Amino acid sequence: MSNYRRARVPGASYFFTVNLRDRRSDLLVREIDLLRATVRATRARHPFHIDAWVVLPEHMYCIWTLPAGDCDFAGRWQIIKAAFSRRLPGLGMPNATQAARGERGIWQQGSLEVLGGKSLREFSTLRRATLGAEEGNASHIGPGAAQ
Repeated sequence: MSNYRRARVPGASYFFTVNLRDRRSDLLVREIDLLRATVRATRARHPFHIDAWVVLPEHMYCIWTLPAGDCDFAGRWQIIKAAFSRRLPGLGMPNATQAARGERGIWQQGSLEVLGGKSLREFSTLRRATLGAEEGNASHIGPGAAQ
């Protein structure tokens, strides 16, 4: 079992990479209107500021800033993923394990990469230090785009 260390700083900015299970899929761009509606509905009940969001066919990069005193990014992602999955037309039936968990099986497990900081400047410094091999992909969300 993986042991994830995730920064949980109330009111901080967080970077996320969220992947679909099928890395050849174009589902996120094909269903972009549904994704937008799902995020909008989630933000109405559980506010957060979107500093940057890049949607690619099979994965997303996001930078969010949570309200002061709040660090529940995981709950927001759970709501977004579940609501998006439930509202997708024409998906096949999940397998028994996925059904028991209430999943549709479209999201890659453990695909929520998190990097937190108290400010976007701190976040940008941390993110630049961890880019490594993904530097080409992450350039879409460089520090200038988030300010």
